[in-house]
Amino acid sequence: MPYAAPPAGLPRQDSLHTQRAVFTEAYAVIPAGVQRDIVTSYLPGWEGARFWVLARPLSGFAETFSQYIAEVAPGGGSNAAEPDAGAEAVLFVTHGQGTLTVGGTAHALEAGSYAYLPAGAAWSLKAGEETLRFHWIRKAYVPAEGVAAPEVFVTHEADVPVRWMPDTSERWGTQRFVDPEDLRHDMHVNIVTFEPGGTIPFEETHVMEHGLYVLEGKAVYRLNRDWVEVEAGDFMWLRAFCPQACYAGGPGRFRYLLYKDVNRHAALRAR
Repeated sequence: MPYAAPPAGLPRQDSLHTQRAVFTEAYAVIPAGVQRDIVTSYLPGWEGARFWVLARPLSGFAETFSQYIAEVAPGGGSNAAEPDAGAEAVLFVTHGQGTLTVGGTAHALEAGSYAYLPAGAAWSLKAGEETLRFHWIRKAYVPAEGVAAPEVFVTHEADVPVRWMPDTSERWGTQRFVDPEDLRHDMHVNIVTFEPGGTIPFEETHVMEHGLYVLEGKAVYRLNRDWVEVEAGDFMWLRAFCPQACYAGGPGRFRYLLYKDVNRHAALRAR
């Protein structure tokens, strides 16, 4: 299954400047067309790897998570990937193969692989014989009294069925990698699918922050006061309570990787 990726490189000098990038008080759109070589970062502890940083905590905006697209050259990777012992992570692979090692156990990764890595887990990652590309979503885990910490798991999106929303004629559904009622988890990273003509028929307005990376297709998204056209490779970043809705108007499926923070009390003071 093909997944979108940053175009990298640089536009030609005769290219039009106009893009759809926007940063507002309630949301940001980082379209695929602006995800170029000159905006990548190189991180300590990684070899042969570069990262597009799509989101990081910002005071007064979205404060709970960071999201990277990682591109690792053949044979590259890291033996000490996560520097923050309090950070949990989800990895979702969109291209290539690699090996994830957690607690001495090796897991083969390929396009569509999904890994949950709890806070404190020491993990390493090595690319195989071709470029490995994956999303890396990080969050400071918030423990809850009387609730056990979650455990490592690795799966593949092909093994996770789409749960269709009721009364949608199977036009809008979600692949949920974690049971929503599992209180061990304080974040969900899911894949949302719309068939052509599917819609979110109301303006969702809620406490959860979002990162939405469009894996496939196109749609028109309601973000706060605006209707915004988005397509494969675009990233949407929503702060809490940003109104949102969607019409899937393209000729094929519209799918995105969705982050949201869940299952914890609202913090009333700095932790």
